[in-house]
Amino acid sequence: MSSSSGLNPEQCLALAKQTFGIEAAAVQALADRVGQPFVRAVELMLHCRGRVVVMGMGKSGHIGRKIAATLASTGTPALFVHPAEASHGDLGMITEVDVVLGISNSGQSEEINSLLPTLRRQRVAMIAITGGLDSPLARHADVVLDSSVSQEACPLNLAPTASTTAQLALGDALAVALLDARGFQAEDFARSHPGGALGRKLLTLVADVMRSGAAVPQVSAQASFSELMREMSSKGLGASAVVDAQGAVQGIFTDGDLRRLVEKGQDLRGLCAEDVMHRGPRTVRPDALAAQAAALMELHRITSVLVVDAQGKLVGALNSNDLMRAKVI
Repeated sequence: MSSSSGLNPEQCLALAKQTFGIEAAAVQALADRVGQPFVRAVELMLHCRGRVVVMGMGKSGHIGRKIAATLASTGTPALFVHPAEASHGDLGMITEVDVVLGISNSGQSEEINSLLPTLRRQRVAMIAITGGLDSPLARHADVVLDSSVSQEACPLNLAPTASTTAQLALGDALAVALLDARGFQAEDFARSHPGGALGRKLLTLVADVMRSGAAVPQVSAQASFSELMREMSSKGLGASAVVDAQGAVQGIFTDGDLRRLVEKGQDLRGLCAEDVMHRGPRTVRPDALAAQAAALMELHRITSVLVVDAQGKLVGALNSNDLMRAKVI
């Protein structure tokens, strides 16, 4: 590689814009020629009783791994099998109920093509993403998706750039069409992404994050104001529930309520919890989504909410800090 004489900013930006233009044109060309073969490919994958097995070598292999991951996360069981490893035993991972998605810009990949006779004998359905429409891969495939490009973005027209962009776009299009055909919903996506933000919002219940048992601040309606303050201070929620003898919620008293009483200059020493509580507090059920509790707090501009069962009995409590620790908000 020859030594660089320095960066030319204008040339750098010009090449960037040229790359964007070439790759955008390659994707648009796909949209202009997509047709019945694409529908057939979606049908094969949709009705597959096994898994979609994605294969590709080199840069096409990297694209294949991403396509397999996208399919798997959107409701289509899929995995990537390296063609070179397949010929040394991994071919046993592929069964007759699977669908193979082979990716090769030229369709001449020796590692993939060496597997084609065996796959054909196993009667494994094959979809090809290739620009080589007369290649061995295309001839062996049940469905061919044309990923050809007029030029690579590489100034030398050598490095896979526009061609891999076209492959990736086709893979994403397949995943989106399959997602729609399966009736895949946000909740389904969350189940395969439990560690992500969406997963936390759609899967985390109030019961998963609430304080319970002795950690829940509560006093009787007849408790003295001093008892109420001690309970609030010891539990650190910034509020306390007020309950009757059966544990049903009667009201709530918060730090904000205390501040407003002090501002009024009211003598608090002779008061009991029933005198100062806020009646009819906002509550949630333990089986509600934690995100719903967060929305309730935001809507009513409160920082704590009580958790009650179907009979209105206190079973827990949580505040905005609890939701933040659970990364729900």
